[in-house]
Amino acid sequence: MRTLFLQAPTFDGFDGGAGSRYQAKREIKSFWYPTWLAQPAALVPNSKLIDAPPHNIKLDEIVAQANDFDLVVLHTSVPSFKSDVKTIEALKAANPKLIAGLIGAKVAVDAAGAMAQAPAVDFCARNEFDFTVKDVADGVPMAEIKGLSYRKPDGTVVHNEDREIMTDMDQLPFVTSVYKRDLEMEKYFIGYLKHPYISFYSGRGCKSRCTFCLWPQTVGGHTYRTRSVAHVIEEIKYCLKEFPQTKEFFFDDDTFTDNLPRAEEIARELGKLGVTWSCNAKANVPRETLKVLKENGLRLLLVGYESGNQQILHNIKKGMRVEVAEKFTKDCHELGIAIHGTFILGLPGETKETIQETIAFAKRINPHTIQVSLAAPYPGTFLYKQAVENGWLDVENAELVDENGVQVAPLHYPHLSHTEIFTSVEEFYKKFYFRAPKIASIVSEMVRSPDMMKRRLREGVEFYRFLKERQGTAKAA
Repeated sequence: MRTLFLQAPTFDGFDGGAGSRYQAKREIKSFWYPTWLAQPAALVPNSKLIDAPPHNIKLDEIVAQANDFDLVVLHTSVPSFKSDVKTIEALKAANPKLIAGLIGAKVAVDAAGAMAQAPAVDFCARNEFDFTVKDVADGVPMAEIKGLSYRKPDGTVVHNEDREIMTDMDQLPFVTSVYKRDLEMEKYFIGYLKHPYISFYSGRGCKSRCTFCLWPQTVGGHTYRTRSVAHVIEEIKYCLKEFPQTKEFFFDDDTFTDNLPRAEEIARELGKLGVTWSCNAKANVPRETLKVLKENGLRLLLVGYESGNQQILHNIKKGMRVEVAEKFTKDCHELGIAIHGTFILGLPGETKETIQETIAFAKRINPHTIQVSLAAPYPGTFLYKQAVENGWLDVENAELVDENGVQVAPLHYPHLSHTEIFTSVEEFYKKFYFRAPKIASIVSEMVRSPDMMKRRLREGVEFYRFLKERQGTAKAA
C-alpha cells in the first residue's frame, strides 16, 4: 500500500517523537528524530514519513495529501492520543478509504481501550511493531498478522496472538536512509548535543528494572538486543557520506553501556573514523571503560541519576548506589567527558527533605547540564500500578501534560502535594544554575565560541518563557 508514516501536529514544541523519554514540551525547544516511525518506514518501499512538529507542518497541509495514500500509521502517546485521533478523523474525512493505524507504548499497553475510544482507528500494532506494520502495508490479511489488533467490518475488534520479539537486529534496515529521504536534519536539535546531530539505535531493550521507565516495560523489553558492531559502523559510514555536515552522533539505546565489551568495540571503530559521539549510560561505568570511550571520540553521556536519596533509588528499583554514581561522575570530570544529568522529582518516597537532598547532590556532582522532570506514571509501568493501588494517582484525572503540553505533577502523597512537587522543579533549576561557579563556566563557554553565545542566549530566552508557562500551569492547578 501507499503508506504514510506520520508524527502528527500537536502542542507547539511538544516532542512526542522522542517516544518514551519525554513526552512533553521541553524547557528548551528540542526535537529528537522520529526513529520509531522511521524504522518501519524503512521496511516499506515507497513510503513517506512526515514529522510535523519540527518541520512546522500544519494539519491542513497533511490532509491535502490524504488521497495520495492507502494507509497511514501514527506514533501515539498518552499525552498526544486525543490529538492524534483527531488527525486520523480529519484524514479519513478527506479520504474515506484510508486505513489508519497506531503504534507506540500507549496502544501496546491497551489496544482494546484505544480502539474503543477511537472508532476511526482501524488497527493497532502492539509491542515491537516494525514487521507487524510491514505486513499490513504488504496487504497480508489482518487476521493472519501477529501482534495486530484490528477492527472487522462489523465493528468488532480482534486481538491476534503476540509477535515474537526480534533477536536478529541486523535484519532492520538503516533508519538514516529515511532521514535522508524525508527529513531535514537541521530541524533536529537538542541543547546538550552539537548541531546538527544524528541519533539512532544500535540495540533495543534495557537490563534495568526502573519502575517508571516506559519503553522497556511495554515495547523494548529487559533484554538488550543489539545489532552487530559491523552493522552499526556501516550505518555510521553511510551517514558520513550522506550527511557530511553532522557534528555529532548519538546512540539512543536505552543504556548503551549495558554491554561494556561491545561499547568498547564500537568505540574503537568510531575512533578510526574520527567521529564525535555520545550515548545514554548508567552511572556505574568503570573508569577503564570510560577512558577507552573518551579516547575514541566520546564527548558526552546522558545519565539518569533520578534522585540523590538512596531510599528513593531503592524504591524505584534503580539498581544504583549514590556513592557509585558520585565516583562515576568524578571519573567523567577527570577524563573530560561531559554529562547531561537527568533527575525526577515526585517519585515514591519523595519528601520536602529528599527534594533538597537531590538538589544538593546535583550541585555536588555538578554535571555540565541537567534536566529536571516530574514523575510520570505511564500506563503499563510498575509505577502506574503502584500509584493506583496506593491512591497516589487519581485515575480519572491522570493527565500527564496540561492543555499547552507542559508536564504536570500527577502524583501526590499524604505528606507532599501536587503543587509542592510541581514548584520544586523551578527551585531545582534556579539553585543548580544560579550559583557563581556554574554561571562562570557558562560565561566562559560562551566567550570561547560566538556560536555557543548565540545558542545559549536563545536557550535562555526559551527557558524563561518555559518557566512563565509553568507558572501559568501552577496557577491553574
